[in-house]
Amino acid sequence: MSVFVTGCDKPSPSDERAETQVSRPAAANRLWQADLGNGHYQNPILYADYSDPDVVAVGDDFYMTASSFNASPGLPILHSTDLVNWELTGYAVDKNSPAELFAKPQHGNGIWAPNIRYHDDKLWIFFPDPDHGIYMTNTSDPKRGWSEPKLILPGKGIIDPTPLWDDDGQAYLLHGWAKSRSGKNNILTLHKMSADGTEVEVEGEVVINGHELEGYRTLEGPKFYKRGEYYYVFAPAGGVPVGWQSVFRSKNIYGPYEDRIVMEQGDSITNGPHQGAWVHTPAGEDWFIHFQARGPYGRIVHLQPMQWKDGWPVIGVDEDGDGVGNPVTSYRKPEVSKPSPVKTLPFVDEFSGDELALQWQWNANYDKNWYSLEERKGYLRLFAQQSVDPEGDNLWMQPSLLLQKLPAPEFIVQTTFDIPETLGEADGGLLMFGEDYAWIGFRNLPGTGEVEIGEVSCRDARKDCTEHFEPHARVKAGELTLRMTVSHGGQTVFSYQMENGRFRALAELFQARRGRWVGAKVGLFVRTDDAAQVNAENYIDVKDFRFIQPAG
Repeated sequence: MSVFVTGCDKPSPSDERAETQVSRPAAANRLWQADLGNGHYQNPILYADYSDPDVVAVGDDFYMTASSFNASPGLPILHSTDLVNWELTGYAVDKNSPAELFAKPQHGNGIWAPNIRYHDDKLWIFFPDPDHGIYMTNTSDPKRGWSEPKLILPGKGIIDPTPLWDDDGQAYLLHGWAKSRSGKNNILTLHKMSADGTEVEVEGEVVINGHELEGYRTLEGPKFYKRGEYYYVFAPAGGVPVGWQSVFRSKNIYGPYEDRIVMEQGDSITNGPHQGAWVHTPAGEDWFIHFQARGPYGRIVHLQPMQWKDGWPVIGVDEDGDGVGNPVTSYRKPEVSKPSPVKTLPFVDEFSGDELALQWQWNANYDKNWYSLEERKGYLRLFAQQSVDPEGDNLWMQPSLLLQKLPAPEFIVQTTFDIPETLGEADGGLLMFGEDYAWIGFRNLPGTGEVEIGEVSCRDARKDCTEHFEPHARVKAGELTLRMTVSHGGQTVFSYQMENGRFRALAELFQARRGRWVGAKVGLFVRTDDAAQVNAENYIDVKDFRFIQPAG
């Protein structure tokens, strides 16, 4: 089956502008729900850090993938039948490669912006590692797993790959460049590729040069398509926080390409709307999925209507008719043949299954000996792992952090630990993790049957900050319930439950901060400074990990 889309221009209906003015019903008791339940949706469709999203249509189904950097497992696979309600179904990569390198956290490295396509009855993902080159993996059935990733174009600084299989059978690979590794950027390079996606000609040709275009900077993230007689390259420029979305077109794959800005922030509140995927649906509609950088929340995902006008796409709503669209806040849902029930991404875990819930990722390639769901049914057993920074107790380079993305602009996380009296030297807790991080938890007092409850904050963790545990109470070992309450902007309050059932807040307000190219994350850990304490007897049990809708 070809990945190419052809068709005639579809002028925008006269009443499309009114779509953004639809009033919203009262929010349901959910962390974040894009589907408004009245035939419309609100942006973002995913209030979570699915950076550099790419989407492909396969019949009536849609598949999304996104950057995962150093997290393991990586390359998330999401599925939808309406482009609004998405389900996380798995990952294409279990562990990052080379395995030895990614056994330690490689913040900001690893799997950058991927491209997912459907061709020859297979799903294909081409993804870059900026320090190693371009990899390819594919599958005829995502439920049965993906092929072992193959390095098809080695090299430093080669990023943002996007394939195209032309009408004559010739395949191509277009990509951008990371200046931090290659010394160059703002250009897009085209290579011939074998039809099976396993071999790429080493020498490529620059087909789009942002340095030759007025006002262009940081041209990157291309997506390659063919429509009718034109080749189209959708590519953002201007930088992640404040950039725009451009489209280039040419009747010759090698150019020259003419360009046009097709979406920018305009009067909307959606900054830097760019880097994403054009989707043509079976109903004949066109849509564009992209991200927005939102500080500690990471790069959250938006859905925009798209129309063709005079052979150019217009993304969002073009109020003044100048061909440059602006992002919508809400809009009618896509027309589909398989309507979806309302879905939200998973965040809660009661640890009742045989595997960790899909939302969990580790801070590096993981070891199955770090945890167990079998030792005590209905609990997650976390075994204390040796601190990689015993002098400073800095968690930045700790591989065994169990983390997940922030789920909404405001939320409460609550978890209950069962700390055995037999616990040896160890500390652990509930963590808000980024380049600044903080946690609330315990420090065990071996031989006493007691633990100290306290909190820690560590600023500029990437620059090797040193933790200082601030004790607040001394209690018996056993159940300990911890909370973090997050308000708009990532302001975080930590608290613990007292015997009377009320929660006592600790220390000062903590401002969450993004990680290296990713949003902040919430999660769990337990560690020890003593290598001899890393054993099957030194553990805590986690009863649950709950998200609570804030009152009011």
